[in-house]
Amino acid sequence: MSVAPVAPVAPAVTPSPVAGAYTRLAEVFPGLRVTEEPPRSGGGWVAATELAAGGTAVDAFLAWDNAQILRDYGQQARPDVIASFGLHRYAWPACLLFTVPWFLLRRVPRVPVGQVSFQRTLGRMTARVRDFACLPDDPAAGLPHARVVPDEEALRAEVREAVAEHLGPVLDGFRPRMRRGPRALWGMATDEIVEGLWYIGHLLGEEQRAMSELELLLPGSTKPYVGRSAFRELTGPNGEALPTRDRASCCMFYTLRPEDTCLTCPRTCDAERISRLTTG
Repeated sequence: MSVAPVAPVAPAVTPSPVAGAYTRLAEVFPGLRVTEEPPRSGGGWVAATELAAGGTAVDAFLAWDNAQILRDYGQQARPDVIASFGLHRYAWPACLLFTVPWFLLRRVPRVPVGQVSFQRTLGRMTARVRDFACLPDDPAAGLPHARVVPDEEALRAEVREAVAEHLGPVLDGFRPRMRRGPRALWGMATDEIVEGLWYIGHLLGEEQRAMSELELLLPGSTKPYVGRSAFRELTGPNGEALPTRDRASCCMFYTLRPEDTCLTCPRTCDAERISRLTTG
């Protein structure tokens, strides 16, 4: 009797030294789940390399944003506005691949575009982590792919370099549709880094520490990034401290709702910010 051949089993991916940070991220923010596995494509997945290449993959990716804008706002947005929305919806979670392990574990993965994919509808990302940076006293410092750096400032430099290595090609892929130059795009990258970790820090109950860390990470003189964390404090009607910031870039939402600017938009005056921060 012949026996049917058994399909080979794909080798399991060994969790990296940053896996615990991705697990914790999913616990506090179920809208994003990161798994460590090779990039996927098809079935709603898009590889980061496809976005970096531009072309039809970016067109298909932005079709989702176009449909969402038509559905939610009942109007056709400009092509550059659609592209800005789409880039934000990729870059915001992509930055967390680097900032959350740094914030929680003091480990910074190197995850170039060839190692990431994204499923926006399910809120999932894959990241195949191999190399990472850490401090000398980290228990993981002796692992084969660890890159040990001398101090906290060197580790912050690793965060900036790792994010730029990943986002730079993606910015290039979106740039023809954005009608923005490199400075504006890197200002947008600055905002994605800051606002992503700021939000996750709040969910973790460590908002103040996240703000302090981000001020050191992006002091305003770290190219290619444009701008700084730009946190400042407002005073509420009862004397309470209300943290806010001013974005380095424009999200273009005002083109759809001129009267309804974002909370961190420079167009939003402090009185309006205080009102919105102190009312449900």
